[in-house]
Amino acid sequence: MLRMVPLPICDGEDLVTLIRHVAVTGSTNDDMTALAREGAAEGTWLRADRQEGGRGRQGRAWVSPPGNLHASTLVRRLGGDPPAPSLAMVAAVALDELLQAWLGPDRLAIKWPNDLLADGAKISGILLEGAGDAVVVGIGVNLAHRPEGIDRPATSLAALGLSPPEPGDFAAELAAVFAAWLARWRTEGLGVVLARWQARAHPPGTALRVRAPEGEIEGLYEGLAADGALRLRTSDGRIHLVHAGDVFLL
Repeated sequence: MLRMVPLPICDGEDLVTLIRHVAVTGSTNDDMTALAREGAAEGTWLRADRQEGGRGRQGRAWVSPPGNLHASTLVRRLGGDPPAPSLAMVAAVALDELLQAWLGPDRLAIKWPNDLLADGAKISGILLEGAGDAVVVGIGVNLAHRPEGIDRPATSLAALGLSPPEPGDFAAELAAVFAAWLARWRTEGLGVVLARWQARAHPPGTALRVRAPEGEIEGLYEGLAADGALRLRTSDGRIHLVHAGDVFLL
């Protein structure tokens, strides 16, 4: 059964966010890609109680039990927009802002490019995929459950001793916060998003290992380039710009 919940996305806007709900699906990103190709409007969201084929970056499986958030939205690219890949950072700062309501700012940090860490463990994932003139933004958040047996520490709000919100309520709040940051990305530019991202990231000088397409690189975090690339200072003093890869804290 499909449930649609309209809600205002921000003061002074005539646009309406539409949240569609299904009990089970293969992947909300796949479903949203199909909706995008059918002409769905920017601001449409799809939430599933459970995904049977959820995935993360680089094709990794994303465990998707009921009680967690599994949702996707779409952004229609407009002339003059910042680069589409930077939407991952828009999603990260929006999600960080919302999760502070449960965890406060000090227990949260953003890890490049868009992972949120709670007490040093991963609590969410963000996946961007193209669909014609649209970008599908998939967001998973461990509210009630955390995955086991993965290659990095993971946590959930429940594992941190908190009472997790209902996924539908969380999705409605996230849709509003994401829309506000999307508007700033468009009207104020990428710089305002990067400034917030860097303010919420681990501090400069943090030791990182990057598993990049060209191999593994270790160095110290030196902030972001103007396009959002990771600046990594290696032991020879050079700055490497990383545009793709997995990042691990050392």
